[in-house]
Amino acid sequence: MEETVEDPPTSAVLLDHCHFSQVIFNSVEKFYVPGGDVTCYYTLTQHFIPRRKDWIGIFRVGWKTTREYYTFMWVTLPVDLNSESAKQQEVQFKAYYLPKDDEYYQFCYVDQDGVVRGASIPFQFRPENEEDILVVTTQGEVEEIEQHNKELRKENQELKDSCVGLQQQNSDMQAELHKKEEELETLKGTNKELEQQLKAQKDHWETELLQLKEQNQKMSSENEKVGVRVDQLQAQLSTQEKEMEKLVQGDQDKTEQLEHLRKENSQLLLTLAQQRE
Repeated sequence: MEETVEDPPTSAVLLDHCHFSQVIFNSVEKFYVPGGDVTCYYTLTQHFIPRRKDWIGIFRVGWKTTREYYTFMWVTLPVDLNSESAKQQEVQFKAYYLPKDDEYYQFCYVDQDGVVRGASIPFQFRPENEEDILVVTTQGEVEEIEQHNKELRKENQELKDSCVGLQQQNSDMQAELHKKEEELETLKGTNKELEQQLKAQKDHWETELLQLKEQNQKMSSENEKVGVRVDQLQAQLSTQEKEMEKLVQGDQDKTEQLEHLRKENSQLLLTLAQQRE
């Protein structure tokens, strides 16, 4: 395995847990001639978003984890992911870092979490004039490649099914969001109307309270005036009662004097009559 200045992020995630169909490798040759640079072409699928620490490695067929890369290159992030050209990407491996044997290898796209997102068909590094040499592959390697392809097909179907489900879920969520937005607007309108009613009621109460305060002040002033008038009347009544007592006493004295004069007159008349006899 060749080392570079900075090792890429890897993981011990087994083959069965990777998502191979999110990046598709294109124009992969059956073999590459040793001594020359190798350009790797790949396509990013619609929902896949590359990240800064993603990388493409060359792995010997039969690998189990992403730690088993032979060499790698960092991917280049596209400027605009929404453009069609951004989906078509490539990296170039320098000849010096490529394998020197004629074993089977494949390109693998590994994200910055160390998870495989795409894998190419197997290829070899061998001279062009050796095409007629019979390549012997063990039965185990053949079965492993077939199993690998089977897993790719299965995962591709699972991703398609998942995509349909996610699209339906997104549609349902959009409808629910629209419904909630309408409910929110209705609540906003109701809340605004209630606020206006509350303000009007508050203004009415404040006006009524001010009127009651003014009435209370007026009644207090009138009560004070009435109290003063009552005190005045009571004082006048007391004076009149005293005057009345004096008048009653004077009448009584005059009555007694009159009675005394009557008695004196009777006595004088009696005395006069006696003298005449």
